[in-house]
Amino acid sequence: MIRFPMSRCATLALASFAMLMPALAHAQSTYPNKPIHIVVPFAPGGSTDVLARRVGEKLAAAWGQPVVVDNRPGAGGALGADFVAKSTPDGYNLLAGVTGSNAIAQALYPKLPYNVINDFAPVSMMVNSPLVLAVNPDVKANTPAEFLALAKSKPGELSYGSAGNGTSMHLTGEMYKQATDVSMVHVPYRGSAAMLTDLMGGQIQVTFGDVLVLMPQIQAGKIRALSVTSKTRHPLLPDVPTLDESGLKGFEALSWQGLFAPAGTPPEVVEKLSAEVNKAMQSPDIRDYFAAQGFIVQGSTPEAFKAFVASEVQKWTPIVKNSGAQVN
Repeated sequence: MIRFPMSRCATLALASFAMLMPALAHAQSTYPNKPIHIVVPFAPGGSTDVLARRVGEKLAAAWGQPVVVDNRPGAGGALGADFVAKSTPDGYNLLAGVTGSNAIAQALYPKLPYNVINDFAPVSMMVNSPLVLAVNPDVKANTPAEFLALAKSKPGELSYGSAGNGTSMHLTGEMYKQATDVSMVHVPYRGSAAMLTDLMGGQIQVTFGDVLVLMPQIQAGKIRALSVTSKTRHPLLPDVPTLDESGLKGFEALSWQGLFAPAGTPPEVVEKLSAEVNKAMQSPDIRDYFAAQGFIVQGSTPEAFKAFVASEVQKWTPIVKNSGAQVN
């Protein structure tokens, strides 16, 4: 074997790294030893904010370290996500990421300053929820099949509303259009409240909306739920069929929320975080609260969550591109 002489600089670098390793190992084994920050990429008060605070309380109680929720709203969640992506990968700056910021954004914003796959270490899924295909009561359709037939018979005449361009509501509508080859007009609103008012008033005929937002009006009979976009029926709407079982095989669109660390975070730290987050999600107070809000509480391993995010990016990218929704 031929041995090449090591330069003095390389020798010093190797020695320095060897001296640093015990310190790094100690830091990882004692994690956390200072406050943890969970960045919520939206304003306070929303479901992502509430979820981060509830989980943060559990982590703080388990580890005896403060967990601070840091709201950094803007650009549909992209500003907060970018902050965490560029943070030191030590487990002390985490992201409460969602479908938009950590899947759809990759295709929606060609100049996105972070990569949703390469710049994060997925920790755990926390909750998800399907959207609901709901119509104004005057729409002459009581089943998914009847609605599809109606939409096909009136190309371009039906309008579907969303909480804004590029939202999961908007793009689920685009997914439906592309899967069924129907023509509907998208009407974006500044949030779900205005959209829901117009849906009840008949200014628009249909939406793909959040369970939490639509449920009170469904129960009051002011709008009618025809289908859900998950592959299994929703516990709060057990009599409402899925689009998958109604003939659109494989159709699935979920609004989800999960915890992410910056890429490069030590695997031991990611695993420790994931185990504690999964434990928190199974606590009765968190599980029951979010189930009552229409969410499916679902923890996961880092590996499973990473694979799920990759599949979401793969699914949404052609939907965004074919819809022309990209933001330049």
